[in-house]
Amino acid sequence: MGDVKGFLKLARQNSQYRAVCERVHDFKEVSATVPPEQSQEQASRCMDCSTPFCHFACPIGNYIPEWNDYMFGGNWQDAVELLESTNNLPEITGRLCPALCEYGCVLGLNDDAVTIRENELAIAEFGFNNGLIKPRIISKRTQKQVAIVGSGPAGLSCASQLNRAGHNVTVFERDNLPGGILRYGIPDFKLGKNLIDRRVNIFKQEGINFKTRINVGVDYPVKKLLKEFDAICLAGGSRIPRDIKIEAREAKGIYFAMDYLIQSNQRIAKETLSADKFIDAKGKKVVVIGGGDTGADCVGTAHRQGASCVTQIEVLPEPANCRTETYPWPKYPVLLKITSSHQEGGERLWAVLTKRFIQKKGQVKGISCVRVEFPKTQGQACPVMKEVPGSEFEIDADLVIIAIGFLHPEHSGLLQELNVELDERGNVKTSSDYMTSVKKVFSAGDMRRGQSLVVWAISEGRRAGYFIDQYLMGASNLPII
Repeated sequence: MGDVKGFLKLARQNSQYRAVCERVHDFKEVSATVPPEQSQEQASRCMDCSTPFCHFACPIGNYIPEWNDYMFGGNWQDAVELLESTNNLPEITGRLCPALCEYGCVLGLNDDAVTIRENELAIAEFGFNNGLIKPRIISKRTQKQVAIVGSGPAGLSCASQLNRAGHNVTVFERDNLPGGILRYGIPDFKLGKNLIDRRVNIFKQEGINFKTRINVGVDYPVKKLLKEFDAICLAGGSRIPRDIKIEAREAKGIYFAMDYLIQSNQRIAKETLSADKFIDAKGKKVVVIGGGDTGADCVGTAHRQGASCVTQIEVLPEPANCRTETYPWPKYPVLLKITSSHQEGGERLWAVLTKRFIQKKGQVKGISCVRVEFPKTQGQACPVMKEVPGSEFEIDADLVIIAIGFLHPEHSGLLQELNVELDERGNVKTSSDYMTSVKKVFSAGDMRRGQSLVVWAISEGRRAGYFIDQYLMGASNLPII
């Protein structure tokens, strides 16, 4: 390493955000730009640790110590090339990834881990700003035709890999523009959509064909798809939300998180929407049910829409602030996560179960809750949730957002027409080579794996790309991860 004592000289410097009083009034990115010099200094904290657990913790196998060393030494060209060799969307993971790698950082044993995610982002942005990330023009084509259905992180990564292998790749997307959940599910204050456009434009220049506003299996016949393409990858994501089927669920003012976030992004992008169907938090008492990242995104969106108050509730107990015996290093721990949205205000309540919705003349007016606990008794492998007697209470609400995850991909349309086999959870079932029960049809991402992280979607897309290339050519020179 360039400076084997860097971690002894410098402390970790966490991400910087724009002032709350400023950022809650717009949907611009909350993260403040970090000078390259600061990133180089932080890269010097990467130890000469011999066994880089960060590398093994990363689903895409990023060469973290190596590109940290390149960056620290000012060798940005090699840092960019090494980063792009394992990650098709580093500017995305540098903003959205929960940094599994940092929890495996050896320095984290007795100090603050290296700022791996921020360093990754610094390399990617330096590459774009200085012309180091540019289209790779493919000189030789195989004449094989591959269809990717879905343009989220799994679909984009798979398309990129197969295009680099020389195949003719067409990406189908039913929405107006490519990006999938990156464009329509992630708020602009976390991921500016110009960043997606920047990368998609590179993919287009490299030869990938994008066909939007086409719902394959509905307005594009499956028979035509199977006839025109030599291989197909299903990467449509997991879009059926988990519901709360309790009293007064039918009341107006109760929505799923993705419906709320998608519409918000569409409004910001000035897409045509019917004004009478707006889901708007302005002046309303908002309750977000679900304590995960999607719920936090809803909290931040409600702040920016001018909600009078925002409360986020979670049925699980509040996580610990630091590692416990249950999550020893380098295991990824369940810790209390305070996002930029939480820093902006609102209230968080833990170990709260929603019992019923309260309505008046068909409009939601609140929720009836009870506090719960999870006692672990002898002989039980897992604690069982129990309601705390006498702990019932109510929360006023004009707008309720349900953000408790997803069940499985949509079965009607494409999957039904293809008649692919599903697993016990309702996801697309594949063999170890990512091929479904239908010959030449593969699957990757949340549609195959179930709801997961962006970095896992990229990993899935890259792996599927390897196996599709192998299927088409008999062997593949693509990396399997």
